[in-house]
Amino acid sequence: MRHNRRIAGSIPVLFALLALLGAPPAIASRKEAPGHTAGTPAKADFQAFLARLWADAQKQGIARRTFDLAFSGVSPDPSIVALTKKQSEFVKPIWSYLDSAISATRLERGRAMAERYAAELAAIERKYGVDRRIVLGIWGMETNFGSFTGDKDVIRSLATLAFVRYRDDFFRDELLVALRMLEEGHVERRAMRGSWAGAMGQTQFMPSSFMKYAVDFDGDGAKDVWGTIPDALASTANYLAGHGWQRGQPWGLEVRLPAGFDLASANGFADFARWSSAGLAGATGALPRAGQAMLYLPAGIRGPALLVTENYRVIKKYNSSDAYALAVAHLGDRIMGGGGFAADWPRGDKRLSMAEVKEIQRHLVRMGLPVGKIDGRIGEISRESVRKAQIRHGLPADGYPTLALLARLRQKP
Repeated sequence: MRHNRRIAGSIPVLFALLALLGAPPAIASRKEAPGHTAGTPAKADFQAFLARLWADAQKQGIARRTFDLAFSGVSPDPSIVALTKKQSEFVKPIWSYLDSAISATRLERGRAMAERYAAELAAIERKYGVDRRIVLGIWGMETNFGSFTGDKDVIRSLATLAFVRYRDDFFRDELLVALRMLEEGHVERRAMRGSWAGAMGQTQFMPSSFMKYAVDFDGDGAKDVWGTIPDALASTANYLAGHGWQRGQPWGLEVRLPAGFDLASANGFADFARWSSAGLAGATGALPRAGQAMLYLPAGIRGPALLVTENYRVIKKYNSSDAYALAVAHLGDRIMGGGGFAADWPRGDKRLSMAEVKEIQRHLVRMGLPVGKIDGRIGEISRESVRKAQIRHGLPADGYPTLALLARLRQKP
């Protein structure tokens, strides 16, 4: 972000936070509502947008020469906004997303890279306290270990999304930071290429994340997240450490639930010792002796059960999607010799449509339960509300929306 895919505040990865849109929008005035989709962007409107942008850029110390160089020949890219609809971590079943994310070829390449950069990864882990598995997982998920870092003109991408006011002023703010990167000489204009959402480099940093977290790990005087792999990996670890990564704690692990386990009692974080005393056991080994975790059932009671720590939430700072975070964690584990999930995924179950998930969210709101946005996506807020609704209706409190829950809510919210 994506640096949320990602993607928010100071999130590097951005496409994961993006909402589904219809046809590419046009907005002539910054006062129009976000998501406006009427017509095609007019050249005159874009020039007016640049004039307003220059006023703010000048206040931030951007030179006119830098500004003019950045936007020389730049026009809105009509393909950019349409790409916001293609976010597989939100639209695929989690098991399908993991199948494609953790392919045999990606694992092979990841293991080769882990061996090639073993010394650098070890030094980064010592300095920042972030498990190399997670750094490798992000590198693999973002660019397949540098095999494709994006071919879009970052300035044009950010200007397009800022012009149409996609996600309010988020992209406009990122665009101004990108101009500051040029002003300070962090990258040449022609080399500023990346994803359609403006993410750059081996691990896809957004401009604001670059400015805050990029480091010169090899000591050559440049924070080169594009071509210097140690810089990129260390910058990623610095980002995670800056968002609260807990040294020595795992992201989580798969567990087995005891027969008759009361899901309704599994609410929030608890010590691993408490989970152990409740009968939970590691699927492939003992539970950690120290630390806390919460129970997470990504596909409900019929799929794998996980205990995830606060470090799992830190991964989600990179990209807010649970599917993405789980893919990062599991990919890293597999690269370093771990096995697949012990429990099977419920691949044969009928999955709710986005419209049906939105309907469940509307019912939850009517019940006085929070869901965040009614967007057809189940994050931590919606998941906890789903659990409460399941408890009220006598269903397994796994936080996973199902047709059975929807039917009960339709009868009696």
